Amino acid sequence: MGFFSDFKASLMKGDVLSLATAVVIGGAFGKIVGSAVDDVIMPIVGLITGGIDFTTKFITLDGNSYENLAKAKEAGAAVITYGNLVQATINFVIIALFIFIILRAAERMKKKEEAAPAAPAGPTQEELLTQIRDLLKK
Repeated sequence: MGFFSDFKASLMKGDVLSLATAVVIGGAFGKIVGSAVDDVIMPIVGLITGGIDFTTKFITLDGNSYENLAKAKEAGAAVITYGNLVQATINFVIIALFIFIILRAAERMKKKEEAAPAAPAGPTQEELLTQIRDLLKK
């Protein structure tokens, strides 16, 4: 019974719950960023690059030429899909930029909260004890 109670206590620690919450929020945030990249930014990048879809770019290693990636794979040709690497790199840079912007905004909010004036300090413990002593003497 000790194992299960220790396991339960371990799960109920704040660190584990915070980590679980962060994972769930991170997954949801990943979907938001993925949608922003795929649905907003990549069409703009496609427009700038003349409508190039990087995921269809490839090099065949057998020396033959194929119309598209699907036909090359259908023929069993060994291919290097460098376009996927380009696409993944663009996605990474955009996601890193999103995260940087959000963390920077969070840090600015935190600095504003810290800059708020602290509540006036009350008497110290020694001062309170001195006051009690003086009242008891009277």
